[in-house]
Amino acid sequence: MEIPIPIAIGTEIKKIAIVGPESTGKSTMSAYLANHYQTVWVPEFAREYCEKLTEPPTWQDEVNMFYGQLALEAEIAPKANKLLICDTTFITVKIWSDYTFGRSPQEVLDELLIHPYDLYLLLDVDLPWEEDPLRDFPHLREHFMQVWHQELQALNANYLVISGEGKERYEAAIRAIDEFIKKQH
Repeated sequence: MEIPIPIAIGTEIKKIAIVGPESTGKSTMSAYLANHYQTVWVPEFAREYCEKLTEPPTWQDEVNMFYGQLALEAEIAPKANKLLICDTTFITVKIWSDYTFGRSPQEVLDELLIHPYDLYLLLDVDLPWEEDPLRDFPHLREHFMQVWHQELQALNANYLVISGEGKERYEAAIRAIDEFIKKQH
């Protein structure tokens, strides 16, 4: 593993969001990046939440996942070493709610502009689909990739698409974060 570059960007924690459609390696990438930059990462709250459900998520479940993701991020952020790596964000709640219910919880819409991330890495759908009981739409990955682009563009978010497999994918993410850090100086 290569040695991480020093991060001297002040005392403010920079939030890096790892986002994208299902089965694009967000959790694996988040853990890898946290290790590389010697910091912590915020897991996806919805995964653990949905593992406990016996029925498809309801509107209230989506609201609960929104609040759960924000609380988990707030709990872990003080432990971060300059960078906080976030395995997805509550924007996922907006995307799933829009798809499933045709609209988003107002709480989510209210937070979108006041809870930004400094850099989003949008993981491409160029990895093979991996079956998982919590994944539903292997045939809609391209659709959701376009939705992610639209959502991030609507926020005027600073984002880059990360493609490739294995080492190539990890190196692309590291280059993106390193470049972001350099621009902060």
